[in-house]
Amino acid sequence: MTELRRRVAVFAALADATRLRIVDLLTLGDLASSEIELLLKLRSNLVAHHLRVLEKAGIVSRSRSEFDRRRTYMGLRPEVFDTLTPGRVEVPDRVIFVCTANSARSQLAEAIWRESSDIPAVSAGVDPGADVNPAAVEAAARHGLVIDESKRPLHVDEVLDRDADHDLVITVCDGAHERMLGRDDLHWSIPDPAPVGSPEAFDAAFALIAQRIRGLSSRLTTA
Repeated sequence: MTELRRRVAVFAALADATRLRIVDLLTLGDLASSEIELLLKLRSNLVAHHLRVLEKAGIVSRSRSEFDRRRTYMGLRPEVFDTLTPGRVEVPDRVIFVCTANSARSQLAEAIWRESSDIPAVSAGVDPGADVNPAAVEAAARHGLVIDESKRPLHVDEVLDRDADHDLVITVCDGAHERMLGRDDLHWSIPDPAPVGSPEAFDAAFALIAQRIRGLSSRLTTA
C-alpha cells in the first residue's frame, strides 16, 4: 500500500461518527470490546464491525489480557496520527519570496523567514516599487523584526539563479503568481495590506505569512 493510499484508508475509516467516538475513547485508555459496548450503548456485533474497520486501517491494535487470556483489549496506535499530514518538502538552498512591488508582503516574508530558519532568503518583485513601504517596516518592528527601509526593491530577474536546482520560489501575491507564468514553486494568496494602509491590515498580512512559514518550515527535510 502506498503512503497516499494508507492515509486515504485512515481518513475513510474515521469518516464515521461511531468509529470516531471509539477512537476518542481509546485516546484515554485501552478498552475491551465489551467495555466499548457499555460506554457507547451499542450492540456487540456493531462494535465488532467498527473495530474490524479500525484495525484493518491500522488505527487500533489488539492485545491479549495477561490476566484473563480469553479477553483482548483494543489500543490506539498513536503513531498513525503523526503520519497523516502531507509529505515532507526537500530543504532548498535558498528561498525567494516574490510579490508585485517588493515593498511589503515579500519584504515581510523575508524578514519572518530569516527569523525562523537558517536557510538563506531573499525577496523581489515582478514590478518593483521605488521604496519599501514604511508600514511594512513598522509592522515588522511591532513583531521584533527588522526590514531595512533603505534597501532598494529588486526585480525578480535580479535574484533568480537559473542554474540553481534548489531555490524555492514562493509568490505571496496573486499578481506575482499570475505574471510569473509557472516560474514559482509555491503560491500563497496573501491580501495586499497597502490599499487599506492601516496597522491592522499589515499585522493581518504579517500573521498570514507567519502562519504559512511555520507550516512550510515544519515540513522541510533533507533529501
